[in-house]
Amino acid sequence: MKPITDQLKIAVTDIRFWIFIFFLIRLYGITNPPLEVAHNWRQTTVTMVARNFYEVDANVFYPRIDFAGEKTGITGMEFPFFNYLIYLVSLLFGYQHWYGRLINLIVSSFGIMYFFKLAEKYFSPKIAFNAAFILLVSLWFCYSRKIMPDTFSMSLLFIGMFYGSNYLDRGNKTRDLLFYFIFCLVATLSKISSAYILVVFAPLILDSKIAVKPKIIFLFSSLIYLSVVSSWYFYWVPFLVKEYGFWHFFMGKSFAEGANDIWNNLNNALSRFYDTSLKYTGFAAFVAGLFLMFKRGERRLAYTFLFAFPAFLILVFKEGFNFSHHTYYVIPFVPVMALVAGYAVSAITNKKIAFIVLLAIAVEGILNQQHDFRIKDKDEKLLQLESDLDKFSKRNDLVIFNCGQYPTPMYFAHRKGWVDTNEKISDPSYINDLKTKGLKYIIILKQTFGTEIKINYNMVLDNESYAIYKL
Repeated sequence: MKPITDQLKIAVTDIRFWIFIFFLIRLYGITNPPLEVAHNWRQTTVTMVARNFYEVDANVFYPRIDFAGEKTGITGMEFPFFNYLIYLVSLLFGYQHWYGRLINLIVSSFGIMYFFKLAEKYFSPKIAFNAAFILLVSLWFCYSRKIMPDTFSMSLLFIGMFYGSNYLDRGNKTRDLLFYFIFCLVATLSKISSAYILVVFAPLILDSKIAVKPKIIFLFSSLIYLSVVSSWYFYWVPFLVKEYGFWHFFMGKSFAEGANDIWNNLNNALSRFYDTSLKYTGFAAFVAGLFLMFKRGERRLAYTFLFAFPAFLILVFKEGFNFSHHTYYVIPFVPVMALVAGYAVSAITNKKIAFIVLLAIAVEGILNQQHDFRIKDKDEKLLQLESDLDKFSKRNDLVIFNCGQYPTPMYFAHRKGWVDTNEKISDPSYINDLKTKGLKYIIILKQTFGTEIKINYNMVLDNESYAIYKL
């Protein structure tokens, strides 16, 4: 039997060990409500849909949110597969918002493993280990435990891509083709922007060593699931918006508008690459990897980058302002950056120096995300909204919040209604119009998502965090 020290050395060089360790680390605060600073609003739009599946209607083709006023709330959005998983778990254990955190963490952990397998298959075990480790401590560190479909979608894509590459390599394994089809279909339905990474299959399709028949079958299968995805996003989403009268889902801008947005917010847009993704140490490794990659003529790695980067830039220009002002839009490109950075670290011949570089990337990455694992006290006060409203209102009473365009308070109130600004809520004619549509209560937030204003209605509750008025 090998000594414990030897077993430990073997363990720490196995990416599965680190995936498990980081899985455990990210279980800290896993039951937290979606109230952390970064993109709580995006998470509550997911949990709203899941809760409505559980409480209102479980038809997956008709997702509904809570801030559409007097309307049904049914609207176009990403295919709600992730939301539906939360609903299915809720059928077994009763509804809890944090199920989404755990589901995403589990799926994203498998995604890192399959990212490693792909990198190991086409590059080397050393590059694969470094790249997967860097991805673990990148922006993915916190977003893989958020109730959002971004890392969830990319992780499913890595699984599908692994089996798709196996099919092209072997050409006669129906199981590989089936898994490729299913995982890539679900992944791209869950988040269409993730599909850009499929361009890295181009070198395999162009490879003369791979037989023509599996290429044709592979491309035909891809065409089928991409047609299904296109039908959802470009037919069903607009249909739901038109039919039920509420627009919510951002489908991008024209390239001209997006490019203008990026130019006007260039520093923010660039910071998504040099800061947000891998932080500064990781980005330095990425730049070094690009330099070495082209200097040494690493064709396979260069092809991966040269196909992926322009494809991702198309997304950047379609997203425009949103890309420069929301950190999660860069998530699909972080694995490519981690791969190139991992190559740079693997080029360091001194093992101690390579370890120090990886450690520096990890420490900087984690320290800059640790705030995401706790909830501020003043934000946590929103957890009392539902019970306070239950004292004098019914669940089907429509309400309005002075939280601008942030739907987070509506989710925690467990009500439906409107979200708007102080200025609009201070306008009696606006409130009277909403009253005819069924508005019953006005909630003025004082600390979180809103600022205090005085309005001339019957106040039924007042505390340091919010005041509730009955019409």
